[in-house]
Amino acid sequence: MLAANPLIQVTPGLMIWTIICFGITFFVLRKYAFGPIQQMIDARRERIEQAITEADNAREEARNLLEEHRKLIGQAKAESEEILAEARRIADAQRERVREETEEDRQRRLEETRRQIEQATAQALGAIRDEVGKLSLLAAEKITRKSLTDKDQQRLIDEALAEIDFSQLEGTRT
Repeated sequence: MLAANPLIQVTPGLMIWTIICFGITFFVLRKYAFGPIQQMIDARRERIEQAITEADNAREEARNLLEEHRKLIGQAKAESEEILAEARRIADAQRERVREETEEDRQRRLEETRRQIEQATAQALGAIRDEVGKLSLLAAEKITRKSLTDKDQQRLIDEALAEIDFSQLEGTRT
């Protein structure tokens, strides 16, 4: 039954025409299909290789840029720390200057207050002395029940001198 199938039977004429058709098809395909397809594959391979080379170059450039960026960030951090340190130093100096000015102002006001207190004390003592003198005269007038005239004052002085024993004073000198 297998031999009855015409596709399995070997026919030399058909075999030769099949080989000739295969050869012509192969030649046409090679000339018009395989060549351009191979060229496209080669061109694509070159583009891929070029893209890989460019990607490697870009990766290397990106690494260099990243390293440079990291250096710049490090420099920026160092500069910012330096600026902060300078700002702190200036702030400390200003704080110290303000403290000194405040202390000087406090001392000046304290001196001014002391001077004013001394003036007020001197004025108060003068007023007290005047008042004590007036009160003493008033008390003396009330005691004597009259105002003392010049004649009365001279008489009181003479009486006081008469009561003093000058002999005792002379004995103490020797």
